[in-house]
Amino acid sequence: MTVPPTPSPAPRREAAETVETVFRMESPRIIAGVTRVVRDVGIAEELAQDALVAALEQWPRDGIPANPGAWLMAAARNRAVDLIRRRENYARKLAEIGRAQPDAAPPEEPADPDDIDDDLLRLLFTACHPVLSTEARTALTLRLLGGLTTAEIARAFLVPEPTVAQRVVRAKRTLATKNIAFEVPRGADREARLGSVLDVIYLIFNEGYAATAGDDWLRPSLCEDALRLARVLAGLMPKESEVHGLAALLEFQASRTAARTAPSGEPVLLQDQNRSRWNRMLIARGVAALGRAEATASGAPGPYLLQAAIAACHAHAPTYGETDWARIATLYGLLAARSPSPVVELNRAVAVSMSEVPGAALPLVDALSADPALRGYHLLPSVRGDLLSRLGRRAEARTEFERAASLARNQRERDLLLRRAAEQD
Repeated sequence: MTVPPTPSPAPRREAAETVETVFRMESPRIIAGVTRVVRDVGIAEELAQDALVAALEQWPRDGIPANPGAWLMAAARNRAVDLIRRRENYARKLAEIGRAQPDAAPPEEPADPDDIDDDLLRLLFTACHPVLSTEARTALTLRLLGGLTTAEIARAFLVPEPTVAQRVVRAKRTLATKNIAFEVPRGADREARLGSVLDVIYLIFNEGYAATAGDDWLRPSLCEDALRLARVLAGLMPKESEVHGLAALLEFQASRTAARTAPSGEPVLLQDQNRSRWNRMLIARGVAALGRAEATASGAPGPYLLQAAIAACHAHAPTYGETDWARIATLYGLLAARSPSPVVELNRAVAVSMSEVPGAALPLVDALSADPALRGYHLLPSVRGDLLSRLGRRAEARTEFERAASLARNQRERDLLLRRAAEQD
């Protein structure tokens, strides 16, 4: 009997690296495709992992297939069908999913202009279902659609790995026990559910753009994950204005990344940023996405479109002083009417201080000091300190910056605020 030669370590490593790279890229689509078969995201993820193990065993021996992604998808889907066949209710499940054999394609669904037949989109709506907590939605989205491991999610959000693992497990269990349908909602329900999806993506981006805690001001990988999800969603839902609005907002925000930190890692404020370091390609993408958002909008603009329009004002301004602050103040007024929030009002006050005078904005900021939602929010005393400094009331400004520093959880931001306090002497 001839024994096949054992592959040398180098090809084995190459095959293993290929498997891991392809799986990270394709796992969201694989999990989405398998979920459509088994109707359970937890089981679908396990079957996708089984396919990964099979690839790690077979590819070093048999060679890397011509289409690695399709190989993994087929392996996972075949395992899904085998699992269904083993169930006692196989006949009912088989009829439900309309499969006659392992390689049969899923059934064609009724042509409906209000239906979006895309498994990846279904998975995104499922992972962001309102039945889950915000923390669970975020962790599950990064796990299933971002391709991040539990350890990577834990590092990104500075929480213990077991905490993230629990959130993911509980989220999958909740979706299963509550029989959450694997579907894109329709009609009015879609609009309500879409807001949850957009909010999760925005939350992921924001945590990377200005980390709430820890030693690092930026976590670029989270920004990249959120931006990729926003672009995918915009491609899947081309008629949704707010989807394009979110994509535009993230493109504009991401364009400033290189200018937002000094070489030593400390934050650089917007007025001090070197705008030649802003990424013009991302700004162009933002302009295009904003155009699509405006073209598809019906009625009053949504909150993400308005925020994207505000970001566009900054992107188009040659300098901080030349920014169209009056337009920004107007846009924040519209945003406050559309989505009332004390944080929006605080940002509007900043725009008013720039378009008029600092003294005009101080009463607006003071009126927010009693809002319970801003209790403990470090940017409120930070903004107030800036206004007082511009008014020449430096001793008061120093007190406000010190108070802001005491509330900040991010070390880099705390150092910046303490430095601003010291500058008031």
